[in-house]
Amino acid sequence: MPESSLALFFIATLVLALAPGPDLLYITTRGLDQGAVAGLISALGVHTGVLIHTIIAALGLSALIASSAIAFAFIKYTGAAYLCFLGLTSLVSWPGATVSRCQQAISRAGLRKVFYQGVITDVLNPKVILFFLAFFPQFVDPASDSAPIDIFLLGLVFVAVAFPIDAVVGLFAGSISKQLSHSRQHRRWGKWMTGSAFIILGIGTAFTSPPS
Repeated sequence: MPESSLALFFIATLVLALAPGPDLLYITTRGLDQGAVAGLISALGVHTGVLIHTIIAALGLSALIASSAIAFAFIKYTGAAYLCFLGLTSLVSWPGATVSRCQQAISRAGLRKVFYQGVITDVLNPKVILFFLAFFPQFVDPASDSAPIDIFLLGLVFVAVAFPIDAVVGLFAGSISKQLSHSRQHRRWGKWMTGSAFIILGIGTAFTSPPS
């Protein structure tokens, strides 16, 4: 892969990473809801999911999934249902549970749960599959024998650029959450904001259209 293509990819990735999107919204919501550490771990989970998508794309499986109406619909609706489930769980949580969110977030079990949720939400996001199919081929020659390696390399570059930005966003959101955690009204507002954000993401995922 030419160095010029890699440089252009780096710049494009930086612009995309700074732009608001579903992953950034998810990470921000986690940070606001459960604290800075949870925001950081959610970013780690999301980008672990990106690495999984990178491997899938390098193996040529992303195109197969996108071309199969059944496979694409399964991933789309499973991801949408999971996000809506997270949202509803947050909305119906009893008030006392919200008080201890930040304390729960720093426990080892709580962090593992946040990490796995980040991985699952990204892996089951059909928009990420379409992103890989639309964005990466602009910088890779599909006919080249090194195309799988180039795609994998670009995936690593994407994570290397985007993860620090998302991690900072998660930590910053968590610092805001810490300042507001003493107010019962703000805790209640945070619970509804978190639940609503997940449900909105779920609905958006459900309406994702396969490539024409």
